[in-house]
Amino acid sequence: MRWQPAVSLFTASAALLAGLGFASGAAAAGPGPLRVVATTTLLASLASGVAGERATVTSLLPVGASPETYQPAPADIVRLHDAGLILENGAGLETWLGPMLRAGGTNARVIDCSAGLTVIAANPHLWLDPEYARRYVVAMRDGMIAADPAGAAIYRANAAALDRHLAALTARIAAQIATIPPANRNMLVFHNAWLYYNRRFGLRTLGEIEETPGSEPSAEHLAQLVDAARAVHLHAIFAEPEYNPKLVRTVAQSAGISNVAVLYDDSVGTSPQTRDYVAMLETDTVTIVNALR
Repeated sequence: MRWQPAVSLFTASAALLAGLGFASGAAAAGPGPLRVVATTTLLASLASGVAGERATVTSLLPVGASPETYQPAPADIVRLHDAGLILENGAGLETWLGPMLRAGGTNARVIDCSAGLTVIAANPHLWLDPEYARRYVVAMRDGMIAADPAGAAIYRANAAALDRHLAALTARIAAQIATIPPANRNMLVFHNAWLYYNRRFGLRTLGEIEETPGSEPSAEHLAQLVDAARAVHLHAIFAEPEYNPKLVRTVAQSAGISNVAVLYDDSVGTSPQTRDYVAMLETDTVTIVNALR
């Protein structure tokens, strides 16, 4: 379910900003390091690699929250107002961001990290392809330089180092996926986050349980997924920590599949294995390979 702006939210936000001494449209960024606010934890993870110690980076969404079902609070609008730079995924993911920015009256530069990339079937999950993540890093670097020109050399050096890490990550993932027998390279996932990862590494998205974010799938749709899973002798179904696994388990049981594995895609996790973008994608890849091989 997409977020719909509420008048009460904007009213509360305006009152909170006024109470803190801010006027609508006033400059937010004060003295001190550049304050970068990313919409999601995954964007914040990448941005932290670019910023290093030169800027502070925070995520608007907490760990474990999905941007597709996010409900903003007045305090979040204040955080955007205070930012010197705002990073969004774009591609239609943050439908709630525009109303929040208008409510907060921020003057901060907003960087659409997926700008210029090819979006397929209105699917915004481009970050799960590490080659696209490299393009995100370039956008972040340029945004930070524009907001803080004095730090340009630092941002460029950090971005170059991160780019090398991401290129190496692509190579490692490709080598691991290649160990899965071609006939087994089918994924049935909770929601269609894996389109770009699968296209990059030669996997097939057999289907997704949740057709529309926040909406219950129909019985007919679930039955079709069970038939598709049986037809290819699917080895596993993939759940997500942000969502109730009940539906996934129901489909798995109906299809005679015993392995329900968990993938992280919309948010980093809290463990060392999932706490940043690179660690998360490496952990996801190990999970996929072990489940399908």
